[in-house]
Amino acid sequence: MKEKIVQQSILLFEKYGFSQTSIQDIVDALSVTKGTFYYYFNSKEELLMKIHLQYIEQLLKKQEKIMENPSLTHKEKISGIVELLITDIGEKGPSARVFFREIRHLKGENSSEIKEMRKQFRLKIEEIVRLGVEAGEFRDGLQIEMTAFGILGVTNWSYQWYDPSKQISDKQLADIFVDMILHGIEKKV
Repeated sequence: MKEKIVQQSILLFEKYGFSQTSIQDIVDALSVTKGTFYYYFNSKEELLMKIHLQYIEQLLKKQEKIMENPSLTHKEKISGIVELLITDIGEKGPSARVFFREIRHLKGENSSEIKEMRKQFRLKIEEIVRLGVEAGEFRDGLQIEMTAFGILGVTNWSYQWYDPSKQISDKQLADIFVDMILHGIEKKV
């Protein structure tokens, strides 16, 4: 039942927003009582925190696998992370939208914990870029922190508009983004 509450809440938070969805809305959608909700969660924010933790923890695990793969170049690692993010948004659209949009409703320690985990994800991208510059795969003089923010901005914002059922595949979008990130859009003469 706990997972059903989480999944139903994701759908409701995506559709109506966290603040516009009540605990009563959640239990009504599941045809259970508020007591059932409170058996598993102390508050709606605790539920939102669980949704955020599930999302970021699985991203960090998948990112770590990419980073630890010694057979990948730094370019391939950047490509893998971009594809990971786009695929995740494509496969877990509602969760992604809740994760990116509803973080503002987490308070205190909850907010700090999720922001720290998001920071760790970004710092690992910075590490790949820095190591890629040192290895000669990426050009010298890159602003590493801003480059990492740019990669995340391009990929993460797609949760707002990307619908894999109506447009191109996750892989195709990831390839477009990777090409843009690694090669730019300037015509070479």
